[in-house]
Amino acid sequence: MNNNMKGHLLAVMLAFGLCANAQSSDSSKDDNKARGIIADLNRIVAPHGVQESYKLRIGGIDQWIYVRGQDATNPIILFIHGGPASPVSPTMWEFQRPMEEYFTMVNWDQRGAGKTFHAASPDSISSTIHIPQYVNDAIEVAEAIKQKYHASKLILMGHSWGTVIGMKAALARPDLFYAYVGIGQVINTRTNEKLSFEYGLDEAKKAKNAEAVKELESIAPYPGTKPITRERIIIARKWPQYYGGLTAFRNNSKYYFDAPLLSPDYDEKDVAAIDQGSLFNLEKILPEFLDVDFTQVKKFPIPVIIFMGRHDYTTPSQPTADWLNAVRAPYKRGVWFENSAHLMPFEEPGKTLVSLIAYVRPLAK
Repeated sequence: MNNNMKGHLLAVMLAFGLCANAQSSDSSKDDNKARGIIADLNRIVAPHGVQESYKLRIGGIDQWIYVRGQDATNPIILFIHGGPASPVSPTMWEFQRPMEEYFTMVNWDQRGAGKTFHAASPDSISSTIHIPQYVNDAIEVAEAIKQKYHASKLILMGHSWGTVIGMKAALARPDLFYAYVGIGQVINTRTNEKLSFEYGLDEAKKAKNAEAVKELESIAPYPGTKPITRERIIIARKWPQYYGGLTAFRNNSKYYFDAPLLSPDYDEKDVAAIDQGSLFNLEKILPEFLDVDFTQVKKFPIPVIIFMGRHDYTTPSQPTADWLNAVRAPYKRGVWFENSAHLMPFEEPGKTLVSLIAYVRPLAK
C-alpha cells in the first residue's frame, strides 16, 4: 500500500474512531528527544497556573483527566473529544497552548479511549458502551471539575463525535454550563453520510478518478436502505476525505494521526490504546450513532456557538448552519472557517482562539 492510500485509510479511521498510529524502532530515540522538548515548552510555569493529570472515578470506572492553564482563575473549558475513542489529549500539544492563556483547558479520555482504555478491562465495560452512559459520564466529569476548581459553571466544547455527547449533556444539565461550543457539529448522522458520499463521488468524477468512482458506485445508493456496515463506511469516507473533507486542501492528515507519537503525555502503551479503544468502541456504538438526530431540537437552553469548516465533508456543515439558523437560544453564533474542513483547531488555530475569546469568553460571567 502506498503512503497516500495509508493516509486515506487513516482519515477514514478518524471518522469512526479507527485511529491508527505506527512507529518504527529506528525513530524511537529521536521521538523521545522531541517529546522532551515539547514537554519542556509546554510546562506551565506561571505562578497562578495549573498543570495536572489524574484519574477520576466516573461512571464506576477510573477515567483520565488533563487540566492545563496559565491562570487558574480563567474560565474553564471542558473539551469532549471525537471518535468515538479518539482522545484529543495526545494531540493537544499541537494547538492548545495559546488557548491556555485565556482558558483553563480540561481534556478527558472517555471510557474505552486513550489512557482510560487501560483503566478498566474491556469485558467489564462492554455493556456500558452506549451514548446515554457517555452523556452521564460527561455530566459527572463536569460536576467534579466544577467542584474541584471552585467554578460557578463551565464552558462545554465538543468536537465531532463529542458534539453528540456535548449537545445531550447541555440539554440535560444546562445549569452546569455557561455555553456550548460545537466544532464539526453532528446534527443528523444519516444526512451527513449522504452529503459526504455525494461530495466524494462528485469530486472523483471531476478528477476522472476511475478507481474512486468504481468504489463509490459499488455502494450506491449510500446510505440507502442497506445496513451501514464498517466496510461500506470505509469506502464512503475514504474518498471525500481524500478530496479535502477531513483537512482542507490535503489528501491526508498525517500531522494529526502521527501527533500522539510525540505526545509528552502518552507512552507507547497509551498510543497503542488509541487503536485498541477505537476498534473496541466502534462496533458497539455504531448503531446508536447512526440514529443521532437533533433536527427536532427547536430550542436550546444555553448560548450555543458553532464552528463550521467550509470544506468539512466528514460532518458536513450546511445541515448544522440550517439548524443553527432555525433554533431559538439565549444567544447563538455561527463561525465559518473558510480554510478548514473537519479539524478546525489544527487547521486554523488562530481563528479558533480569537473566536473563543470574542464570542465565548464574555459569556462566562
